[in-house]
Amino acid sequence: MPSVKTSPIPGLLVVELDVHGDDRGWFKENWQRQKMVHLGLPDFGPVQNNVSFNGSTGVTRGIHAEPWDKFISVATGRVFGAWVDLREGPSFGTVFTHEIGPKVAIFVPRGVGNSYQVLEDDTAYSYLVNAHWRPDAGYTELHLGDATAAIKWPIPLDDPRVQMSAKDANNPDLSEVTPFAPAPALVLGAGGQLGSALVESLPNAIGLTRTDLDLTDTEAVAGFDFSPYRVVINAAAYTAVDAAETDRARCWAANASAPGALAKASVQHGFTLVHFSSDYVYDGAVDVHTENEPLAPLGVYGQSKAAGDLAVATAARHYIIRTSWVIGSGHNFVATMARLAKSGVSPAVVSDQVGRLTFTSDLARVTRHLLDSQAPFGTYHVTGAGKAASWADIARAVFAATGRDASDVSDQSTADYSAGKLVSPRPASSVLAMDKLESTGFTMPDQWESLAAYLHDHL
Repeated sequence: MPSVKTSPIPGLLVVELDVHGDDRGWFKENWQRQKMVHLGLPDFGPVQNNVSFNGSTGVTRGIHAEPWDKFISVATGRVFGAWVDLREGPSFGTVFTHEIGPKVAIFVPRGVGNSYQVLEDDTAYSYLVNAHWRPDAGYTELHLGDATAAIKWPIPLDDPRVQMSAKDANNPDLSEVTPFAPAPALVLGAGGQLGSALVESLPNAIGLTRTDLDLTDTEAVAGFDFSPYRVVINAAAYTAVDAAETDRARCWAANASAPGALAKASVQHGFTLVHFSSDYVYDGAVDVHTENEPLAPLGVYGQSKAAGDLAVATAARHYIIRTSWVIGSGHNFVATMARLAKSGVSPAVVSDQVGRLTFTSDLARVTRHLLDSQAPFGTYHVTGAGKAASWADIARAVFAATGRDASDVSDQSTADYSAGKLVSPRPASSVLAMDKLESTGFTMPDQWESLAAYLHDHL
């Protein structure tokens, strides 16, 4: 079974491969996705395989940091590999070296400078990459003999056997290198309360609104240039839950067709797609919903969100973040209750729907955690933690925080609230289990503590 070791360069991994041989030669599984991902390699989605043949010992190539991940090995021969972290951040300039023969492979993250020196004649150096090579791709480069990196080449660079390109011989020293910038995340729906929180939370994020890219225009999505982005986050949605019952076409276009177009683009361009789902994909018939529960939406809005989830799941590299009762900046339930409390109103609030609040700042932190930790792709439930509550319970907490008597909020049934109105059916229980998220090392804060902090900041 292959094994994986870390290195001083974050994300650069050494893979010890199994090689099976006899008198005829040898065989190895150079890349086996299921085994490698199980061992901890990122599911990086290679799309191109390249082979560099080197006829003579001493050929030396690099140091090049490229805008894609690489999985390096040799088919025949041996090389001395050297890597220098050229990415922005505290590990900039870190050096790692390792000899590569048929039993060794190296995973090299985007932005880490890669180089090697051939140690045997007729060496075939092979590598997988997760983006198609482009002549206009920007490289960050470093001189092979840079004094700061101080790579100890087995064959000194002034040895007559060393062959390097004129271009590599003129690469800059480390002091002259502009660090490799991380690829920006693209946030769609950046004008909304969740989208704005994501743009604020994710470094170098680029936010687009519907004016910039109409996701319901499938031709526009198909023609959009996604090449600069490794992560696309869809925070756009049709959220008028009750209006969706009659405004079906617009609701489905935004919540089902648009995610489907993005999933297709993810497959074509290789980016990771992050999409936000809703508790409305469930019928609320059980007390706590898990990620593997069959979808059973009650209304048009929930049906459209369920269809969008199924479409996004066709992309190999996806995260579906399913949440409930979202609170952010601008108009929301908590803000409305605070306004009513200050206005002297004593409202009747629904008391037979149970769930937990989720704050957009926490959704943004979870999104960043899943991406940074390279958590397994799939669906994750994300809500505030702690004791579940009804809408009436939350309203009473808001009233108390404003100085009003909590008893000024009275209970109302869903049936009474809906009488005489066109209202989309709601799940009675919107409580989502978060064991899967917690298994990645992230624990959500208690909803009541988050509510108190939110009210402190906004009242």
